[in-house]
Amino acid sequence: MADSETEATEAPTIFDKIVKKEIPSTVVYEDDKVLAFRDIAPQAPTHILIIPKVKDGLSGLSKAEERHVEILGYLLYIAKLVAKQEGLGDGFRIVINDGNDAGQSVYHLHVHLLGGRQMNWPPG
Repeated sequence: MADSETEATEAPTIFDKIVKKEIPSTVVYEDDKVLAFRDIAPQAPTHILIIPKVKDGLSGLSKAEERHVEILGYLLYIAKLVAKQEGLGDGFRIVINDGNDAGQSVYHLHVHLLGGRQMNWPPG
């Protein structure tokens, strides 16, 4: 990995600042492991980002290691809880963008929870 890529993926991100409450967000769920908040540029009536509070090298899914198995599963479980809390009983979509070609813009692993409308396939 080039030095500039390493810096981009390991440097503090806007999400780190949101976790530290340095930048305001509309939080819909929080516990000691994860934070879920509304996306500022929603792509669906409900668009929530779910992030681990501690990045621990997880700048993207492709950086996951065996030590991350618990938090990866927990992110999906929380996505299910938040979807229920948001009234998305008719369905929802989970998206994890990984890397530039996938449209990842913040290099801190995050799960997009989208719902409130009919989703199209293929997605993009």
